[in-house]
Amino acid sequence: MTQHIQPKVQAFRDPSSETFSYVVYDHVGGEGVVIDPVLDFDYSSGRTNTTMAERIVAFIKEQQLSVRWILETHAHADHLSAAPFLRQQLDAKIVIGEQITTVQKVFSEVFSLERSFLPDGSQFDYLLAENEELQVGQLAIKALHTPGHTPADMSYLVNEQALFVGDTLFMPDVGTARCDFPKGSAKQLYQSIQRLLALPDETVMYVCHDYPPQGRREHAYQTTVAEQKQHNIHVGGGTDEATFIEMREARDATLGMPKLILPSIQVNIRAGEMPPADDSGKVFLKIPINLL
Repeated sequence: MTQHIQPKVQAFRDPSSETFSYVVYDHVGGEGVVIDPVLDFDYSSGRTNTTMAERIVAFIKEQQLSVRWILETHAHADHLSAAPFLRQQLDAKIVIGEQITTVQKVFSEVFSLERSFLPDGSQFDYLLAENEELQVGQLAIKALHTPGHTPADMSYLVNEQALFVGDTLFMPDVGTARCDFPKGSAKQLYQSIQRLLALPDETVMYVCHDYPPQGRREHAYQTTVAEQKQHNIHVGGGTDEATFIEMREARDATLGMPKLILPSIQVNIRAGEMPPADDSGKVFLKIPINLL
């Protein structure tokens, strides 16, 4: 069996959306990727800035890294992606799972997007297929299709040791992702989680968000497959599929929509780009009424 090096991981937390972005690399002066970068967005004013993304760029330069790929786990509903800014700064390409086309088709109708918007994934630089691998320096990054939260979610397994799960799983004391977005499925999420929990117990798992429950003061982003199997409040201890589906669907029915879902989805299905400007050069996002 090929001996893999331990990936190096630097996490960046966006306090506004409680999102963790990651730089994953082989060694100082080597190669790496960025996973799930955040664009700062002030909803009340409609203004964006790149403060969070600039922190990521600064770290990459400090570590003298070459970054070829920006990996999105899915089209996020709680923050705008900074992938276009990082692509320009790092000369990197934006990557997402090939099932993004399903999400694009749904939301192009929800938002009645312009006719020039094609729900074919062409807005991204590369679409990853199930089990496809990217070779990045001494890192082998395998794409695992883990639908449920959305139909397009990908988890990324790096050197068979580090697993980046997006919104599929949270820390054990927080649980699992919601499944009530269009084309979401609690049944699919359960099956995706079981696939991830079948990995070796020592596999280190990195989550995309953390919402510390009462009694835990510090944010966390790193756990293991063993800890999830034993202690996850939604699927730990051998929870069966029917019990999970009943719990997940009942819980989802009580949840409000993420505050940035409307701007986020419109931007993120475009690989982080804004909609085309109108004839006066102004850019607008749409707010559908009584649809979500």
